[in-house]
Amino acid sequence: MLKVGLTGGIGCGKSFVGEALADYGCLVVHADDLGHEVLARGGAGYALVVAEFGREILDDKGEIDRKALGALVFGYPERLDRLNAIVHPAVIRREEELLAEFAARHPDGIAVVEAAILVETGSYKRFDKLVLVTCREEQQVERAMRREGASEGDVRARIGRQMPLAEKRKFADFVIDTSGEKADTLRQTRAVYDTLRRIES
Repeated sequence: MLKVGLTGGIGCGKSFVGEALADYGCLVVHADDLGHEVLARGGAGYALVVAEFGREILDDKGEIDRKALGALVFGYPERLDRLNAIVHPAVIRREEELLAEFAARHPDGIAVVEAAILVETGSYKRFDKLVLVTCREEQQVERAMRREGASEGDVRARIGRQMPLAEKRKFADFVIDTSGEKADTLRQTRAVYDTLRRIES
């Protein structure tokens, strides 16, 4: 089985590329979804995060309010590091379980893990190949504002906290530029998939 990391900045179109790869037959695991699972009540990180950051991050149903938690950690690197130290190992354990299950059923398959900070955390080293999804910064801002209803200032601040895409390119085996039409992105994605399939076979 070929293990592929899929990364990129906010608003670059990672999920769109991931959906296309899933359509082509890849297993696609979204680290964000696993993060939600880990932080859900009863999840692997729930009790540790509540113990670390206090019950004020809980909503009236006892679930972790991700916005409240985000407000507490973003802009405070040491708090973000403490959160990541709890969440990331649990997410990676769950990822590895899913990949092992897929490998047992599809030894010649391609498994893709989509995550924003594979390069920053060094997690890209766990994969055979790394695909970077990129676009122009103005498009990142516009897409993220539209999708999340966030202000331009908030989006630019988040982009500023991520490693620049130009730096991430140095680690990537493949780059998919989503600046153009969706059809162009799909053509690039198919070409990357076809190459990955040749590598795996």
